[in-house]
Amino acid sequence: MKTKNYILSLVTVYMCYFTHGMQAIILSQNQKSFFTQWGYTDATAGAAAVSLAITAVGFGKFLTVWVGGEFSDKIGRKKMAVAGGLLYILCFAGLLFTTSFPLACTCAFLSGVATSGFWDASLYPASQEAVPKYSGPALIGIKLFVSVSGIIYPLLVVHFTSVGNWQINVWIPLIFSIICTILAIIAPFAYDDMMKQKSTSADGKEINAAQAEIEAAKARMLVKPNKLVNFITMFYGFLCMFIMYGAQQYTKAFGMNNCGLTEIQAAALTSVYTFGSIIAVIFWAIMMGKLKWNPLKVVLIDSIFTAVALAIVLLVHVPAVVYIAIALLGFFAAGGALQTGLGVRQEFCPGPKGRNTGIYYTWMGLASCFLPYIVSAMTKAIGETSAIYTMMGLLLAAAVIAIVMMGYLVTQYKKIFGKSVLAKQD
Repeated sequence: MKTKNYILSLVTVYMCYFTHGMQAIILSQNQKSFFTQWGYTDATAGAAAVSLAITAVGFGKFLTVWVGGEFSDKIGRKKMAVAGGLLYILCFAGLLFTTSFPLACTCAFLSGVATSGFWDASLYPASQEAVPKYSGPALIGIKLFVSVSGIIYPLLVVHFTSVGNWQINVWIPLIFSIICTILAIIAPFAYDDMMKQKSTSADGKEINAAQAEIEAAKARMLVKPNKLVNFITMFYGFLCMFIMYGAQQYTKAFGMNNCGLTEIQAAALTSVYTFGSIIAVIFWAIMMGKLKWNPLKVVLIDSIFTAVALAIVLLVHVPAVVYIAIALLGFFAAGGALQTGLGVRQEFCPGPKGRNTGIYYTWMGLASCFLPYIVSAMTKAIGETSAIYTMMGLLLAAAVIAIVMMGYLVTQYKKIFGKSVLAKQD
């Protein structure tokens, strides 16, 4: 297969995740507009309702991504990508027009299904398969497009809301969803073609090209990874998403409630966080693509400096320092760490990419469901200001656990692959 044949599929992946960057923050960024449309007049009750709707998104992800990964390996990437786009269109249309909180939660749940059950399960593997020689940078490139979207969208929200046209904030991702669906229909996908190609396994059995790739990855191992390695490569998806989702969804609220910033200043915090992630994506793509850094090395560094950034955020509330710390948090926590962690999972536990993505993102979905739920509960119990601060402390604890886990994987890498994680990849 020639890489150039699948450039359009890579463009499709990135366009879909540009759209997802808006979906991921649409509820939190339009919090007041949404809960007002749903009939809430009390700000605290409205904020809690939005957090529950965000929980519904995570619940949709959690329930469907594993199954979606299995289907993606069986029926191919194209059908899953198209179905996800159609469901996105339905969800945004529902959020745009509904005045019912239960119906809005249903749309939020289905958007989680579309994101992980369809798109994550098919498009993450598709990005690696489109350019196999540069699968690491291709995978982390997804984060670049999520981040570009995330840095622009909050500012658009403030602008259109201030002029009384907040519905445009929903129309924008709705239109992009239509574009994504059309691209998915016309683009060729590498895996769909690999399923049709035949090869021979080491024991002489006839297999397709995708299975042959898995057999070659397993042959690199000197010993089989133990159960703890298997667990860590899954659970990192939970920890990384817990940190990233918390910062993504509640940075604006933290700035307003805990640092005394105005709404536009707090929205800029979200943009600074996202800008840091954009710089990180470019930096790590160079490190992994040109300098051949191992993904595990990248994830270890990310975990260490994520903890440092969160400690600064918790201890120092001087606005200038908070801006710097949030930029660092965006760089190390949201600069492709989640995507790179999936690469670590695939290296330690080679298997069908859809299945591995499904397993990894099930843990991720659990985090995106669990975090807003506990924030909603804490908001009702102790108020939004204390709840957001407590959540930041939990993010720091998660970062420390990630450091310990990645340190263990570094020691295991030498045993499994016979070389140091600090060495260049082949």
